[in-house]
Amino acid sequence: MLVSVFTGAVPPHLCHSSVGPQAFLNFTFSSPSSLYGQSELSCTVPLNLSGDAGLGDGHPSEKCQGGWDYSTETFQSTIVTEWDLVCEDASLNNMGSSVYMFGLLVGAVVFGSLADKYGRRIVILFNLAIQAVFGVGAAFAPNFYVYIALRFMVGTSISGVIMNAFVLGTEWTGSKQRMLAGIITDYFFGVGYILLAGLAYLIRDWRKLQLAISAPGFLFIFYIWVLPKSARWLMANDRKEEAWELIRKAAQINGKPLTKDLEMCQVYRVEKKNEVKKKHSFIDLVRTPKMRKHSLIVFYLWFANVLVYYGLSLNISDFGMNIYLTQLIFGLVEMPARTITLFTLNRSRKFSQLAFQAVGGTACLLTIFVPSDLSVIKTVLAMIGKFGITASLSIIYVYSAEVFPTVIRQNGIGIGSMCARTGGVLAPMMYLLRRLNPHAPMVLCGLCPLLGSALTLLLPETANKPLPDTIEDIEGSPLSEEHGGVSESSPGRTDDVGSSRTD
Repeated sequence: MLVSVFTGAVPPHLCHSSVGPQAFLNFTFSSPSSLYGQSELSCTVPLNLSGDAGLGDGHPSEKCQGGWDYSTETFQSTIVTEWDLVCEDASLNNMGSSVYMFGLLVGAVVFGSLADKYGRRIVILFNLAIQAVFGVGAAFAPNFYVYIALRFMVGTSISGVIMNAFVLGTEWTGSKQRMLAGIITDYFFGVGYILLAGLAYLIRDWRKLQLAISAPGFLFIFYIWVLPKSARWLMANDRKEEAWELIRKAAQINGKPLTKDLEMCQVYRVEKKNEVKKKHSFIDLVRTPKMRKHSLIVFYLWFANVLVYYGLSLNISDFGMNIYLTQLIFGLVEMPARTITLFTLNRSRKFSQLAFQAVGGTACLLTIFVPSDLSVIKTVLAMIGKFGITASLSIIYVYSAEVFPTVIRQNGIGIGSMCARTGGVLAPMMYLLRRLNPHAPMVLCGLCPLLGSALTLLLPETANKPLPDTIEDIEGSPLSEEHGGVSESSPGRTDDVGSSRTD
C-alpha cells in the first residue's frame, strides 16, 4: 500500500548543465536545503555564466535539455530518477499514486460483488496470485506507463485481499469477539507499515525493493490447502452440507462438538426470511430529512478520514526528518491508535469520533507554524495528527454501521466506502497544491478533520443503544432506549461491521 513513499521519492536534483561542470561548483547534493532554496536550478540551466556569477541571481536561463543529476545520498534509484519525473513531469508521479488508489476503488467494487457471488476463499486466492504476479511485473516495468498499469492491478488485488480477508476472519469469529478480531486484523497493517521502513532502509534501489515486497507473495500458494471457505456464505448459498462439514471440523478442533444442528438451521432460516423482506435502495439514504443529514455527514467523514490518512502516509518526506525513521514512527503510531478505540467506543461513539478528528486536524494545522529547521517538532505534530486520524478511521467503520438502519445499512456502508476510496484517489494529488502555497496540503489535512469533527455533533449517539431497524426509527424519534441495553443487539452490530466491509 505504501511502497510508493520510497519507490516514488524525489531526491535532491539539479539540471544537468550543458556548459560544463563549473555550473555545480557552488552546490552540493549533501545540502538539500540549499537545493530547495534554489528550486529554479532543478528545472533550468543558467546561461552566460561568468566566473563570479551566482546561479540564482536573475541571470537568463533555459529549460533543461540534457536531463538531471540526482543525489544518491538517500536513494540509489527511484521511479523519479529513472524516468525523470521532475519539473514539468512532476505531476505524473502524483498521478501514478492516484491511479493506484483508483485501483483500490475498482477492486472494492468488483471483488466485493464477486466474493458475494463466488465466495471469499476463491476471491482471496485469486487476488493473492494477481498481487504477486503483477507486483513482480512492476519491478521489471520498461516505462512509467506500464509501471502504473501494473500498479493499478496490484491496487485492485490488495482491495480484494484486505476486504475479504477481514470478512472471512470475522465470519469465523464468535459474535462477542468480532470487534476485537477486527482490531487485531488491523494491527497487521501496522506491522507491515513498520517492516516496510526496515526493508526500504536496507534496499535503496526501487526495482529491488518492489521485487522484495512482491516475490514473497508466491509463498501464499500453501493457502490453497489451509484457507477455509466461509460457512456463513455456504449456508446463504444453499450449500448446507459443505457448511456443516466445516462447522463440525471447527467445533471438533475447538473441543466443542455440535449437538443441535437443527436448531442452528432454524436460526438461519429466520434470518433468510427477514432478509427477503428488505426492499430498499440507496435512494432511501437521502429521501427523508434526518436520514439525508446523517448519510451526507457519514459520507463526508469517510472521505475526510481516508483523504488525510493517505495524505499524511504518502508524503512523510515533507516533514524534514529521516524518511525511514518517520515511516517507522508512523507505523508504530498505528498500534496504540487502533487499541485505544477498544476502550473509548463502549463509552461513546459520537464523542470518540469527534475528539479524535479534532486532535488529528489541530495537530496537522499546527505543523504550518513550525519553522522548517525544527523538523523534529514538525514530525511529532504530524505523528499526533496521524494518531488521531488512524483512531478516527477505525471508529467510522463501527459508527457508520450503527447510524444507518438495518434496511439500508449495506447500501450506506457501500457508498461510504466509495467516498473513502475517492479520498484515497485525491490524496496524492493534494500535494500538487504546494505550487500555490507550501502549506496548502497541511492546511487541508487540518481543516477537513476539524469540519468533520463539527459535523459529528449533528449525528446521534449510538453507544449502548439498540440498532435502528427501519427509516421510521430514524425519522420518528431518536434511537429508542426502550430496550434498555445492547445484550441482544451487540452481536448484530459487529455482524454489520464485518459484512459492511464486504460492500
